[in-house]
Amino acid sequence: MSQGVRRAGAGQGAAAAVQLLVTLSFLRSVVEAQVTGVLDDCLCDIDSIDNFNTYKIFPKIKKLQERDYFRYYKVNLKRPCPFWAEDGHCSIKDCHVEPCPESKIPVGIKAGYSNKYLKMANSTKELEDCEQANKLGAINSTLSNQSKEAFIDWARYDDSRDHFCELDDERSPAAQYVDLLLNPERYTGYKGTSAWRVWNSIYEENCFKPRSVYRPLNPLAPSRGEDDGESFYTWLEGLCLEKRVFYKLISGLHASINLHLCANYLLEETWGKPSWGPNIKEFKRRFDPVETKGEGPRRLKNLYFLYLIELRALSKVAPYFERSIVDLYTGNAEEDADTKTLLLNIFQDTKSFPMHFDEKSMFAGDKKGAKSLKEEFRLHFKNISRIMDCVGCDKCRLWGKLQTQGLGTALKILFSEKEIQKLPENSPSKGFQLTRQEIVALLNAFGRLSTSIRDLQNFKVLLQHSR
Repeated sequence: MSQGVRRAGAGQGAAAAVQLLVTLSFLRSVVEAQVTGVLDDCLCDIDSIDNFNTYKIFPKIKKLQERDYFRYYKVNLKRPCPFWAEDGHCSIKDCHVEPCPESKIPVGIKAGYSNKYLKMANSTKELEDCEQANKLGAINSTLSNQSKEAFIDWARYDDSRDHFCELDDERSPAAQYVDLLLNPERYTGYKGTSAWRVWNSIYEENCFKPRSVYRPLNPLAPSRGEDDGESFYTWLEGLCLEKRVFYKLISGLHASINLHLCANYLLEETWGKPSWGPNIKEFKRRFDPVETKGEGPRRLKNLYFLYLIELRALSKVAPYFERSIVDLYTGNAEEDADTKTLLLNIFQDTKSFPMHFDEKSMFAGDKKGAKSLKEEFRLHFKNISRIMDCVGCDKCRLWGKLQTQGLGTALKILFSEKEIQKLPENSPSKGFQLTRQEIVALLNAFGRLSTSIRDLQNFKVLLQHSR
């Protein structure tokens, strides 16, 4: 063999070895190298969020979710899908939601007063009920049934102008209390056409996206050759900040839900006893940069972006709960006081975070255009909350409704800064109000995001051990 041939062979061997090292290095970076650095559209780095969440937020929010005030959520899982004929509910047993027996609900919660956290409400409810009955009696004597229904619809519409979500009517006979601790979010086996149609409707019809721009990994999109979704991201970067934010919020919510399913996967079932735990294969299928053609790390970055948005909302709404009039009422005075102390402690932590998202950068153009865009933003998100009634799996519907309502409440808070600043100390505010349903959804939704980021850290460790 000539020296030139030997040199060429050695060069090819070295190149192959280098290529192998590069490939192995790339695989090691499934999470580490690609989900790091500063997030787009804000000045916050991922490592700072990880540390803040691990050491300050996660232990406290987990404890808060176990308190009676936050563990019972009233929801209507029987509302019909408003957009298409339903395929029928999932028959898989893990899709089932067990409603809470009336006897288990704390007396202060099952009283059914939607603003049951104000001390004034707790002490004057009977008087208000009598006054309300008299008012309704006066209305009943002068209005036809059709007019009364129109009046109620008008009042409900007037009250919902600042809502980003379609709220369940807690007075509906179909609305039931659910113990969130006994119905945890985890893998149920719900998939296929029904599940895909829900997410496709959310992305394709509500994310300000023209149909000519194809979402990456959309199974119904025509072949795009070597595009790999880059035209989508070129389009996305060309959007205004508000529309980019909207997409990232939805993508981040989707990523968070997928992480919950991967972290609480049905690993095996022996003699009717299921074993739940993290599924590395499922995690890689949904987030590995190779298997998702680079989409996975983008989705995980959007999870961090969503976390920042809800973190900012909690820091902004703190003054609302710091007032002496606010009492997280369940009927157990000692526990209620401890719950409020813990909640205020969490708020203090959220206010201490040094790199918050600046919501003032949104809707900052000319007043007329900004107002129109904000209303469009609100209505698009409200539509997504209605799509949650099309989810065929009850457990998926429960957690989908709660997390969209939580995010919707966060958006309502971020765009109500002036009203929150004007809150009276010792009386209810007409300018800004939260129902108990919104409060429970807000804190549990943020708790889910905090758990997602913690689960992501666990998957990093598991991936290192699996090599």
